[in-house]
Amino acid sequence: MKTKKVTVMAMCIALAMILSYLESLVPSPGIPGVKLGLANLAVIFALYRLGWKEAVGVSLLRVLLVSLLFGHVASLMYSAAGAVLSLLGMILLRRIDKLSCVFVSVSGGVLHNLGQILMAWVLMGRNVVYYLPVLILSGTVAGVVIGVVSALLVKRTDIGERK
Repeated sequence: MKTKKVTVMAMCIALAMILSYLESLVPSPGIPGVKLGLANLAVIFALYRLGWKEAVGVSLLRVLLVSLLFGHVASLMYSAAGAVLSLLGMILLRRIDKLSCVFVSVSGGVLHNLGQILMAWVLMGRNVVYYLPVLILSGTVAGVVIGVVSALLVKRTDIGERK
């Protein structure tokens, strides 16, 4: 891996961690699990500018490090479940050239929430499924916001390679 690519990847991980921490300081809107997903800016940037392997590295290292530094085992389990499902979906959708960055981001946001619901189902039972419509709506809204900002970052920077 080239030095520049490693450096950009490290910056993406650091930025994702900082954004995760800052987001944790913002009070919840009263609905558990509803967040903007600011760290996904770095993941989507990595996906579009560095490649899918680097995006996986950014996302999973961020989940692990943030959970170790600021969370607990349960937060690691929920975050990892959401991140893995989100990454798989975004990587597959990114391969379709006609799909926009915003669409990929929205799909990632919804899939992240679906992954968290699946983990909650495993840990707490199936009653959590009733919470899914709220999380789909919040994932869609957050995905649009993050997707628009990500698209601007990808378009206006020449860091990395356009994939």
